[in-house]
Amino acid sequence: MTDSMIPVPALEDVRHAVRRLRSAEFPWTAETTYLNNASSGPLPERARRVIDDFAAKRTAPHLLPDRTLQEILAEARATVARLLHADVEEVALATNTSYGLNVAAGSLPVGRGEIVLVSDREFPANVYPWLALRRRGVEVELVPTTEQGWPDEAHILERLTDARVRVLAISFVQFSNGYRADLPTLRDACRANGTYLVVDAIQGLGQHPVDVHELGIDVLASGAQKWLLSPWGSGFLYVRKDLIPHLEPPFAGWMAFEGTDDFTRLTDYSPRHRTDARRFEVGTLPFQAMVGMTESVRLLLELGIDRIRDYLCEVRRPLLDATREGAFELTSPTDPVHSCSIICVRTPHVVETYRALKHAGIVCVLREGSIRLSPHCYNTIEEIERVVEILGNG
Repeated sequence: MTDSMIPVPALEDVRHAVRRLRSAEFPWTAETTYLNNASSGPLPERARRVIDDFAAKRTAPHLLPDRTLQEILAEARATVARLLHADVEEVALATNTSYGLNVAAGSLPVGRGEIVLVSDREFPANVYPWLALRRRGVEVELVPTTEQGWPDEAHILERLTDARVRVLAISFVQFSNGYRADLPTLRDACRANGTYLVVDAIQGLGQHPVDVHELGIDVLASGAQKWLLSPWGSGFLYVRKDLIPHLEPPFAGWMAFEGTDDFTRLTDYSPRHRTDARRFEVGTLPFQAMVGMTESVRLLLELGIDRIRDYLCEVRRPLLDATREGAFELTSPTDPVHSCSIICVRTPHVVETYRALKHAGIVCVLREGSIRLSPHCYNTIEEIERVVEILGNG
């Protein structure tokens, strides 16, 4: 373990660990309260250093031979596999969530007259790839949300008794309100109906543990620039191992075929895709982004995703307490099955309150008529208490 690795001990010691984390990896937090990880997470200092080192070598390309570049990608896949509790053969690297969802929409066996279920009010990345299937006669059903604007899981479960429903595509966590899907229940219904479960995981990974095998996920797509604190242009795709050989990639990447590791024989074209998830990778990947992603995900794994989840439950407590006292309205779920670290609030004068938060140096956003607050492992309870004070005046 290097000096920069800061493991989080038991929860009672977490405040001291967070102070160390803020100083070592996020020193700017001394001046700014950043609660916008659901938009873009910050790069830890250790990730910036490895990116800078890579960029310095990139100025002299001979310092980065092909073997080194391929080792960088292999290391990234292995690190992501640890994060997901997946086999490395099930991980493909990608540049964003949209890529992985397009792979799912373009390769899963869904035919004319069959149905893809998507909750209404999903983030567009998990809508447009499925809507495009209508051109080939696939029915795409946008399931109406609840009165609160949350996915209507009861309605989804009812629809999952229809044998024509071939795919359920759902976000692990909804971007606009922090609703966390009950994936175990949805998994059971999908299995019973022979339905593929596709998960857009970008708003959940890094703040909540995910075991893709336990959750029965068939395809998972995620960018890494939010809760995984990684560079823009980094991300990945998971495909269940026994599903891989049955999916024809919708794109033909030149390194997705057998034999292309040998750069001395590239014109010996192979008709056979790789047998692992690399068959879904396309073209030259952004090595500098993957270097940064590997380092950032390692940091989170060292901290422990389960510990991060537990700590964030404590961090958001002042917001929940103030809501119960009627200080402002909460538009996110609070029950243990569906809540997460995205907390959305609404005051009588929400735009003015948002401006007051900005004026106080608190970085957050407006989404769907609510103020969205998304703290991470480096935020403190004291920061949230300050937010509560401003919200109470709104």
